[in-house]
Amino acid sequence: MLRLDRIHPLVSGNKWFKLKYNLEAAGNKPIVTFGGAWSNHIHATAAACKMIGKPCTGIIRGERPQQLSTTLQDALQLGMQLMFVSREEYRNIKDGHADLKDILKSPGNTAYIIPEGGHNALGIKGCEEILSLTDTSSFTHIICAVGTGTTMAGLINSTQQQVIGISALKGAYSLNTEIEDMLNVIPPAHWQLLHDFHEGGFGRISPALIAFMQDFLGQTGIPLDRAYTGKMMYAVQQLLAKNFFPPGSHLLLLHSGGLQGNASLLGGS
Repeated sequence: MLRLDRIHPLVSGNKWFKLKYNLEAAGNKPIVTFGGAWSNHIHATAAACKMIGKPCTGIIRGERPQQLSTTLQDALQLGMQLMFVSREEYRNIKDGHADLKDILKSPGNTAYIIPEGGHNALGIKGCEEILSLTDTSSFTHIICAVGTGTTMAGLINSTQQQVIGISALKGAYSLNTEIEDMLNVIPPAHWQLLHDFHEGGFGRISPALIAFMQDFLGQTGIPLDRAYTGKMMYAVQQLLAKNFFPPGSHLLLLHSGGLQGNASLLGGS
């Protein structure tokens, strides 16, 4: 397992790579980005901007709750300004149907916009560097959890080994085409995205998943997050039981961080 969760205590996992070139490109502009109440991306962006002394604003999906999630509490303490918008308005902003400057009360060109989850070309560029952290030549398969597909695209672009993605979203079959659009390799035949291990959908968990995560922690000492790496590792266990991988396969599993989001098990969603 490639432990990206240990890269930094706050800018955790793949977020470090997704933010790297975006923060460079921002120059002197403040950062504006997007996410939900338990967003790993919001948490990591707030921490990264604190580290480099850059102002940042998080556009948060949904009305402001009476009690902020621990993720948003941390973001506030790290200096991020939070702006809450309705779910409909949030979708309109993401889809380009609403003008961000109306939300920010200032011209949009005064800020550098990082999409939700760091999902852009610079995020992909950063993720292309993940496998340079270690010698991966002995592995036949690279396995990662998938949300936006940014990390998976970066991995595919940077290796000829088989890349297997475990989608954390239910029915997100459009991700296949979206990932293809992010690739710069021809032909991109060395990857596969699996859609049957979402445990009910993004942010959903099952008793079986929680039991597996607890058992895995007890056996290995490695904590998994409920949204991504838990589902990925649980999927790998099931795939191994079904002899999905050819004999002699050597698997490298990507721990993409996000452990702060496990606090949602204590009362969030």
